[in-house]
Amino acid sequence: MKNIFSLVLILTCHLILLAQSQQPFYIRVNQVGYIPEDRKVALVFAEQGVKEQFDLIREKTLQKTRLKLRESSARGWGAFSHYYELDFSRIQEEGNYYIKGRQSGIVSQTFTISGDAYTQKPELLLEFMRQQRCGYNPYLDMVCHQQDGRSFYGKVPDSTYVDVSGGWHDAGDQLKYLITSSYATGHMLKAFELYPDRFEDFNNSLGQPFPNDIPDVLDEAKWGLDWILKLHTSPDQLVHQVADDRDHVGWKMPDEDPSDYGWGKNSYRVAYFANGRSQGLREHKSMATGFANLAGRSAAVLAQGARIWLQLGDQVFADQCRIAAQSLYKLGKENEGFQQGNSYGAPYRYTEETWYDDMEWGAAELFRLTGDVSFRDDAIYYARKAHTTSWMNRDSAAHYQYYPFINLGHFVLFDLVDKDFQDTLAAYYRDGIQYTFQRSQTNPFGVGVPFIWCSNNLLTSLNTQIILYEKMTGDMTYHEFLINQRDWLFGRNPWGTSMFTGISEGGEYPKDVHTSIWALTKKMVPGGLVDGPISGSIYNMLKGLTLYNTDEFAHLQNPYVVYHDDIGDYSTNEPTMDGTAGSIIMMAYWAGMVKDSQKK
Repeated sequence: MKNIFSLVLILTCHLILLAQSQQPFYIRVNQVGYIPEDRKVALVFAEQGVKEQFDLIREKTLQKTRLKLRESSARGWGAFSHYYELDFSRIQEEGNYYIKGRQSGIVSQTFTISGDAYTQKPELLLEFMRQQRCGYNPYLDMVCHQQDGRSFYGKVPDSTYVDVSGGWHDAGDQLKYLITSSYATGHMLKAFELYPDRFEDFNNSLGQPFPNDIPDVLDEAKWGLDWILKLHTSPDQLVHQVADDRDHVGWKMPDEDPSDYGWGKNSYRVAYFANGRSQGLREHKSMATGFANLAGRSAAVLAQGARIWLQLGDQVFADQCRIAAQSLYKLGKENEGFQQGNSYGAPYRYTEETWYDDMEWGAAELFRLTGDVSFRDDAIYYARKAHTTSWMNRDSAAHYQYYPFINLGHFVLFDLVDKDFQDTLAAYYRDGIQYTFQRSQTNPFGVGVPFIWCSNNLLTSLNTQIILYEKMTGDMTYHEFLINQRDWLFGRNPWGTSMFTGISEGGEYPKDVHTSIWALTKKMVPGGLVDGPISGSIYNMLKGLTLYNTDEFAHLQNPYVVYHDDIGDYSTNEPTMDGTAGSIIMMAYWAGMVKDSQKK
């Protein structure tokens, strides 16, 4: 009987896929929605030429607006030969809408046109961040990894206990990295400084649902600040990673971690100290020339924390952050260069190779905090060294080679220097944006990033860089390009899916994500940004990657770039902590567009 049931299920899936593959065309929209003043362009694509009339229909009244089908001049990616645009920018009346083909009856997903389309979305991203917490986890209401960790590569004997509990689990796994956590913390703090009115107070410092008169974005950022302070164990020491790929022993609840680092299961985990030298306990060694990337970035984050908590009236915590920020910046100057992430048995790691940007960011934030002009002088020096170094003006890069994916130092330094150097900093940003813009002209979706691993992180960073460039210069040249990148993230892509879990409710978004929490509880945590589409050539080279289910997007895949909503695909469907945190400036920006326009 079970065999018959399985056969029927398989046949049903194949029939659904066959029906989908025979659909004459597909309509793609931003399913979260559009700000009334936005440029609003849906995409239609098909294997054969489309001869159809389309209407934009308002759900409440069924009022129809005829839309003109305009063929795209950009070439597709191989699966479909014909791409068209439907421009409905002139429609600004708020409401819920969908697009429908008159003859075929094919409809798009429903979307909204509203000034509030992105309101509260930053809070959803913070909900995912709370679910990633290590130590006390409010989502699971449990405590995990309290025995982190035992030292390696430090100035104390190997296996010495050092308290590095806390922080965030990095992604679907339960490792912890200063590389990503420092940036995530700093990005949240910068989001609050830029848009303090976009964040709510629903939770306390433990992430429990009780307001505490502090915006939740600051509660979450403080979780990161507290951990960074722990990692700086002494003026000349800094832990950069807790655990390694020995973590990857199958789906597991974090308080029952069966991984074994030599001290038994669910026990101590290794704590790697930065020492500026190659590290690794087996054949896959990391590279290092120093560790100014980690020290400079951490100094920037703590300097921000000192400034914000001083404003909140917490002199004690502000002083703690200030002292550590200055100590770490000094450590960065003494150890210029980069330290990468470590692996144990796997060939994959964070391969960051940049550090001038981090020291620039640290120096600029310390100047803002202290007024010491030597920090500004340093920031200018490091800014010239960092220049336009970025993934943006390259067509490929190693995993996290150019990290963080945006140089926030250029933005922080901008209003601290004279007009001539402001023009230089703006040009650095513009150079990367222009390169990605030119790349976007080669495909009908207008997306400008290379499809390396974590392409969604690149997209949100590109969006953020355009937003900050607009703030720096007032130049709106790339605003439509910005909207295209945003719309890709929320459904105007080949698969018609949002790239954030739970966004938008009732729409298509990643559900079968590569995390233990989903695997073991089947509870969806909203707000997590998944890694995103990856080039077919990279996908085909990855090890240990197996799809667990029939690919619901099989009829939409193409040889160039693939995405799977499948728990087995760690390369495209694993939500990441730093990717989610790195989306918060972008999300806060869109959440307040109406307020900004009213101010003008």
